[in-house]
Amino acid sequence: MYAMTRTLRTTITVLALGCMATASVAAEPSDAAAQLAAALQAAPEDRRDAAHVLGWTADGKVAELRAGSNDLVCLAAMPGAPQWSVACYHESLEPFMARGRELLAQGVEGQERIDIREHEIAEGKLRMPREPRTLYVLHGSGFDAETGRVIDPYLRWVIYTPYATPESTGLSTRPVPGAPWLMAPGTAGAHVMINPPRPDTSGQ
Repeated sequence: MYAMTRTLRTTITVLALGCMATASVAAEPSDAAAQLAAALQAAPEDRRDAAHVLGWTADGKVAELRAGSNDLVCLAAMPGAPQWSVACYHESLEPFMARGRELLAQGVEGQERIDIREHEIAEGKLRMPREPRTLYVLHGSGFDAETGRVIDPYLRWVIYTPYATPESTGLSTRPVPGAPWLMAPGTAGAHVMINPPRPDTSGQ
């Protein structure tokens, strides 16, 4: 437990140093090349070139856009989704993520989706890594077609720390603006949220 806590705190520190990062993409994710370019924007720059990239087909299925050679998987935004986002995460999280997508496609949402995966992990039907793994998520309110840039880009991090508790991490279970906090403590899907303050653009 001590080793996990030390690793988690190191990860949080590294991520927090970049909490004001912003990003852009080359084009709208409406075709394979653009989806790939968009998805990679959520990844740390030094890991983008070798990341494995997944994207969406016209019928709403997830397909491989590019094979990778490191342990990072990036998932492109679904074209036409009301809320645009791309995500990158360690390959050991893919079974957990894929099951979540499958349940969502079946209309299962919210706490029920969480409970199903938790039950399947407990039964050994679904794999979940025991060590902390980071999910990088880049949100945007849309695209500027002329510049090819994400509108209002916002990068946040989710660190999956199975079975972590407030006692093992020293973190609050209530949202803390600009600081890490813990969700779903004590469960296989326990995770630390890091939501950096949004840049103030009111004066621009």
